[in-house]
Amino acid sequence: MKLQKPKGTADILPADSAKWQYVEEIARSVFNDYNFKEIRTPMFESYELFSRATGETSDIVTKEMYDFEDKGGRHIALRPEGTAGAVRAYIENKLYAPEIVKPVKVWYEEPMFRYERPQSGRLRQFHQFGVECLGIKNPAVDVEIIAMADALFRQLGISGIKLSLNTLGDMESRQAYRQALIDYLTPFESELSEDSRRRLNENPLRVLDSKEPEDIAIVQDAPSILDYLNAASKAYFEEVKAMLENLGIAYTVDSNMVRGLDYYNDTIFEFIVELDGKALTVCGGGRYDGLVEYFDGPATPAFGFGLGIERLLMIAEKQEIAFMPEETLDVFIAVMGSKANLEATKLTEALREQAFKVERDFSNRKLGAQFKTAEKLGAELIITLGDDEIRTGEVKVKHNKTRRQVTTTLQKIYDSFAPVFEEIYADEINE
Repeated sequence: MKLQKPKGTADILPADSAKWQYVEEIARSVFNDYNFKEIRTPMFESYELFSRATGETSDIVTKEMYDFEDKGGRHIALRPEGTAGAVRAYIENKLYAPEIVKPVKVWYEEPMFRYERPQSGRLRQFHQFGVECLGIKNPAVDVEIIAMADALFRQLGISGIKLSLNTLGDMESRQAYRQALIDYLTPFESELSEDSRRRLNENPLRVLDSKEPEDIAIVQDAPSILDYLNAASKAYFEEVKAMLENLGIAYTVDSNMVRGLDYYNDTIFEFIVELDGKALTVCGGGRYDGLVEYFDGPATPAFGFGLGIERLLMIAEKQEIAFMPEETLDVFIAVMGSKANLEATKLTEALREQAFKVERDFSNRKLGAQFKTAEKLGAELIITLGDDEIRTGEVKVKHNKTRRQVTTTLQKIYDSFAPVFEEIYADEINE
């Protein structure tokens, strides 16, 4: 039997995981600067949580969700997106309690699962950064979170990402727009794609999000949500735009933009980059003020986004961004003989306890082959340990590039390697 990874998944090998760790470190730093705290929720939850949150008519529920019955007969689903789980945790753990400071600001990095056709930057198991800010409604909250995503892109050195902005208005505005959209689309019903015909009366806003060519052509002249905003929704959106302009964050209003989930209201946004001639959404989110209450929690305004990590890394590669220098090794210990093998284990652990990054040879090869391994690992220093070194207690520490060499004793290294390290690098330090 030939074992292969499941279709739509990827192995993240050590050379790639180093890039992931770098991106994660930058993201953690940015989120921390904005006072967001990490939350970790289960990989699977009840099917109802996701089906109700994302909408029974959404593609996620009808086509993409990985769901199954467990051994206890419970209907379970693998997490297709992060917001629903975060909201469930907010309610279940009573993070809305009066003594907890508002807004509650959380972030997560989690694998998501959707059954769809694998393509570049889109897998069946993929990973997202997500942030959720719960408890306060203020245009400044919307703008802060958009600015945080923008700051992350800038700190990673990613360029060419553009902000698209829209509003879905409040419930009153959405209802008025929904009817106007149905009235506009109904005469074109026979020309719409099969999915859009199904959505026409269930959730007509989703027709605007269709990627089918026939639907795109029809919705080009559809009425704009901006013409159906009531005074309060219009004022809120104007304030969001003014704050973005005050921060110098450029944006384009796209009145046909909707998000793929049912729970959004008012401000929605996407960060889009041009890649190989195609527009690619790398980050998207918005306001969802009714979701906590929908799940029987208290009325809680909220705002958040999801950001695809695989897409982020793909964009960085296309833009030839060198995230980090190659990792180096502080010390490589070349080992010759059985007595040296015993001592090498002790020496390696002693150096690691002193916070040096160390590797040793395990293969009992000739010294020349061991030195080549040290070169491949990027070792700065080499310690050669053989029978003579064990007998005399003296070892030579050599810099792999400058060839500068220091003779010391094993006991001195056990006491503290730092003086030896400083002696090796004395010329560089003096410069």
